[in-house]
Amino acid sequence: MVESTCAVNKQSPSKPAVQPVGLYQAFLFWLKLGFISFGGPAGQISIMHQELVERRRWISEKRFLHALNYCMLLPGPEAQQLATYIGWLMHRSWGGVIAGALFVLPSLFMLIGLSWVYIAFGEVPVVAGIFYGIKPAVTAIVVHAAHRIGSRALKNGWLWGLAGASFVAIFALNVPFPLIVLAAAIIGYMGGRFAPGIFAIGGGHGAASNSYGPAMIDDDTPTPEHARFSWAQLVRLLLIGAGLWCLPMGLLTLSFGWDGTLTQMGWFFTKAALMTFGGAYAVLPYVYQGAVGHYGWLTPAQMIDGLALGETTPGPLIMVVAFVGFVGGYVQPMFVAQHPFLAGAVAAGLVTWFTFLPSFIFILAGGPVVESTHNDLKFTAPLTAITAAVVGVILNLALFFGYHVLWPKGFSGAFDWPAAVISVAAAIALFRFKLTVIQVLFACAIAGLAVHMLRV
Repeated sequence: MVESTCAVNKQSPSKPAVQPVGLYQAFLFWLKLGFISFGGPAGQISIMHQELVERRRWISEKRFLHALNYCMLLPGPEAQQLATYIGWLMHRSWGGVIAGALFVLPSLFMLIGLSWVYIAFGEVPVVAGIFYGIKPAVTAIVVHAAHRIGSRALKNGWLWGLAGASFVAIFALNVPFPLIVLAAAIIGYMGGRFAPGIFAIGGGHGAASNSYGPAMIDDDTPTPEHARFSWAQLVRLLLIGAGLWCLPMGLLTLSFGWDGTLTQMGWFFTKAALMTFGGAYAVLPYVYQGAVGHYGWLTPAQMIDGLALGETTPGPLIMVVAFVGFVGGYVQPMFVAQHPFLAGAVAAGLVTWFTFLPSFIFILAGGPVVESTHNDLKFTAPLTAITAAVVGVILNLALFFGYHVLWPKGFSGAFDWPAAVISVAAAIALFRFKLTVIQVLFACAIAGLAVHMLRV
């Protein structure tokens, strides 16, 4: 049975007690969050901080940041994991499942609808013009992401060198992304042992210096019983997680064979979920290598358009994988040729399942284990190195997008000057005027529509 709340802080007589929060009340908040979580990880974390720490006082600043720093160490979307973590801390495993699922589901349904509009009506002049303006904006957004992550992660010359080496590896040598991550992790582990000063990048998200009054989960609230480490609980949750992966994967293999499109999507995006160190932009090159280069589920231009759709919907940016799944299922219908929408929707749902399942397992099963190792350099140094390496990988992705946007027919074709102007304007808006991604995409969509209509 689900308990209504975790242990509530014992308030001193001078402080008013914060009322316990029931599971239904929390459900309504997580549902609302799923529809308003725009702005990428930074915006989503800011919304949760304002709502949960400052206004509702469900959790203290210190406990919030402690949970956030833990989620930063994990592969996967940190904002979605943070919601799962707080939901788990408040209402046990079901609370975490509800919080994490509602963070994703609104975005999934929106992307299925938008993906269908894109595939079915993408050649309509208005839609084509909008995407003409969005493509160069996405190139600028990826460059901005590389700068944002790099400014936080590259704190010394060694880490800059690691980022440069990863760029050369994927750009010039075409080294697969998983090997780059593995090499960076080994370098980080060895560096943490023999040169700890290089990889001891502290700070996280800052100290918990603000107080917004007593919270339900306060600084001195004892860790609830379900959040304490237990071998039996760990094994039980790992077995449940393994079953939730093996059952659909087994059914897909029996129904379509190991080489079937849906089966390969499940296997590929399981691996992608474990590579998401440094945020969604870090794993996009791996998704491109597999979905575009190896499997041919979509084209490079469609990949750019999918990223744009992911930027304009709530939820984690990694939800772009739902677009990849929908397009792959729609153009290669696995059921009946007359029902491509059904194939696309099922593929999008399966891809989302396999992408986010590891995040739930990390939080529900690994929370009590990993939380105690947060300041252990043996654990954090490999992740510091991986984050540095993915900066170079993201820069390679920006160059790839820029090539397809500015030379749509290859270097032998004409240079697209209007697209270049839109891209530069988007970069100025992001770097100089600090506009949000949604504002930039909206403005570039209007500019693209105007250019496209003048050409028609």
